[in-house]
Amino acid sequence: MVKRGFASDNNAGIHPLVLREMDRVNTGHTIGYGSDPYTEEAIRLLKQHLGENAEVYFVFTGTAANVLGISAVTRPWHSVITAFTAHIEQDECGAPERFSGCKVLTVDTPDGKLTTGMLKKHMHGFNFEHHSQPKIISISQVTEMGTIYKPSEIESLALFAHDHEMLLHMDGARIANAAAALNLPLKSFTTDAGVDLLSFGGTKNGLMAGEAVCFLKPGLASDFMYIRKQGMQLASKMRFIAAQFIAWFRNDLWLELAAHSNAMARTLFNEISSIEGITITQPVEANGIFVILPAGVAEELSRHFFFYPWNDEISEYRWMTSWDTTEDDISKFAALVRRLMKQG
Repeated sequence: MVKRGFASDNNAGIHPLVLREMDRVNTGHTIGYGSDPYTEEAIRLLKQHLGENAEVYFVFTGTAANVLGISAVTRPWHSVITAFTAHIEQDECGAPERFSGCKVLTVDTPDGKLTTGMLKKHMHGFNFEHHSQPKIISISQVTEMGTIYKPSEIESLALFAHDHEMLLHMDGARIANAAAALNLPLKSFTTDAGVDLLSFGGTKNGLMAGEAVCFLKPGLASDFMYIRKQGMQLASKMRFIAAQFIAWFRNDLWLELAAHSNAMARTLFNEISSIEGITITQPVEANGIFVILPAGVAEELSRHFFFYPWNDEISEYRWMTSWDTTEDDISKFAALVRRLMKQG
């Protein structure tokens, strides 16, 4: 077993209430491939949070949600514009380009967030057959740098996209953490803010494998049932994906888990921010902390707690908290950081 640490919220287990719900639906027979009452209920719950016009399709992974969603609304001559740090650029092994055929164009951004000014360098070549045609602006909420878009920032990007006859995609792998941090309903910074296509993630927040492609603009999902099937993401026993979302939304468990994860990051920030020699490189807005510390300290620290490097050139590391991170985890980790920094 991998030792507890601060590497990724993917490393945490499944919340017991989610497991219990999966066991509850594991009785008798029901129709496969999503034609079951549990999937209907899970879709209804997502519509409550995203709007009645949302069209929801469950998949197994976040990469699949991004890739299949993008593939559904593009043609191979299109391009997708995103931050250089975005998951679709850095962490999906070229899958968006391979399966959609689109070119991914990136923008350098200091905090993972796009602005309309950053996008202008890619706003050319429209209706010119020698140039890929910009079609999607893709943002992450929460960003890979742990920062969060305000609704007004998303609205500005959506307006910019729509003015250029483009679409706005949101990678919502940590969307629950964003909702908890903003203290706002999901709909307020997705559908109401002009997002057209949403990759909705739950796996990083207590689910086993719960992701969904959500089309928020009518007319975008006309062929998606075929795209999902060809993309090998149509679950035969879909009731077990649906059950996770049913448990997650019941009594706002999703929000409770995300709020706890965020609170643990804030606690860790408070514990280590005063330690001399440590630089925190990004605002702590959700459940991620980015720090610069001596490589030797990081090496010794990693012998006791698992975490990942982020930027080797500047000795920057990422520490992530999870729904099951405890104050004891934080206390022990911070105490060791403090001791190692004092030793030099």
